Amino acid sequence: MDAAGAATPIRNVSDTALWVAVYRAMESERADAIFHDPYARRLAGERGQDIVDAMPHGKAMAWAMIVRTAVMDELILQCVRAGATCVLNLAAGLDTRAYRLDLPAGLRWYHVDFPPMVDYVRDNMAGEQPRCILEYVPADLREPAQRDAIFREAAAHGPVLVITEGLLVYLPPENVAELAVALRTNATAKWWISDLGTPLLLKRLSKTWLGRLRDGNAPFLFAPADAAAFFNPLGWRETEFRSSWTESLRLKRHVRFAGFWNLMMKLSPKPEREAAIRMSGITLMQPGS
Repeated sequence: MDAAGAATPIRNVSDTALWVAVYRAMESERADAIFHDPYARRLAGERGQDIVDAMPHGKAMAWAMIVRTAVMDELILQCVRAGATCVLNLAAGLDTRAYRLDLPAGLRWYHVDFPPMVDYVRDNMAGEQPRCILEYVPADLREPAQRDAIFREAAAHGPVLVITEGLLVYLPPENVAELAVALRTNATAKWWISDLGTPLLLKRLSKTWLGRLRDGNAPFLFAPADAAAFFNPLGWRETEFRSSWTESLRLKRHVRFAGFWNLMMKLSPKPEREAAIRMSGITLMQPGS
């Protein structure tokens, strides 16, 4: 085990949901919070805090997950205003947007994840009132029959918005491709929101998180150098991209000395600058022509 992978408390991909929930709790407890998730601390529990404490620069890196949450909140509401009537939240983890966002009461929201995670969330949210029609769906999305049945049911309540927050990076590229095709053909999804990273992001994280995630059975597997080249042939085109870096400056949730690093970026050659901006972000995709 290398130094970066020492003493990880992460056991599997599902544990990463506890980790990220702590970051949502940290933001929600700020006086100037940019979003409020009143359930995050409860759902994260002691184990979530243990994971943050064990990860290198665990608290300092909270900005990236906080920005991701806030930007996805904005894009979800944008798609709902544009006509989405059904949300497929895949590998939903400890997401509580169905409870905390200002959603239409008639919106149907499918919270899909492995059975143990669904049971954990449902038990801990017992007594809370969702803002829309929430359905918990225990399923293994690696099983095509289960996946496609859920997608076809969602299609009947569409137009469908798909959310894959914190999912694609843990899938092999061939599984991402299968998912992309299934979302087009079975869910007939009209919008797809996801976070994406590039090989440059993996390089930046190689000395901090990647070893611990790998040793915790949660390695990063999908980080396309060119997202368009990957998704366009599968029938998806990017209609909006929010860079994690750019959005962190807008939302005032950025790394220390961000002003200095931003200046250095502006002075860099254009290809390097563009690669840094695209290194990590949130994409909104729609079916291609």
